[in-house]
Amino acid sequence: MRLREFFSEDAITLELQSTSKDAVLKELVGLLKLDEKAQAMLFKMLKRRETLGSTGIGQHISIPHCRSLVVTRLRCAFGRSAKGIDFKAIDDQPVNDFFLIVAPPLEVSNQYLPVLGKIAQFAKESDVPARLAKLKTPAEFLALLEEKNI
Repeated sequence: MRLREFFSEDAITLELQSTSKDAVLKELVGLLKLDEKAQAMLFKMLKRRETLGSTGIGQHISIPHCRSLVVTRLRCAFGRSAKGIDFKAIDDQPVNDFFLIVAPPLEVSNQYLPVLGKIAQFAKESDVPARLAKLKTPAEFLALLEEKNI
């Protein structure tokens, strides 16, 4: 299993417009192209997850994640904010890079936690935050995932 398998170009944006935590969660959910009701439900689930503790893991990276019935398979999205957003991250730094993970409550392949772990591993590599900041296209993001081979 490789991270690259879970991302598609149409679920990647390098220019998030949001300036608040709630707005960025909504914008990330929008990348999954679900219907309005599903998007609203997913936003609520992600907000609830954030009340347990921020998914901002430091180094300007956050991994909002949850399980929800609105998806039938694990889905991922990536968004980048040049300005950075206050996400109450563990290092109190603004977050620029957001990796969204949504999985169904029960998944036969059980990929949710391994994918979460792989994204955290990818994000902790010393050169990754700087390289994410320089991306010009979604294809470059996918190529970086391929290159890191995580």
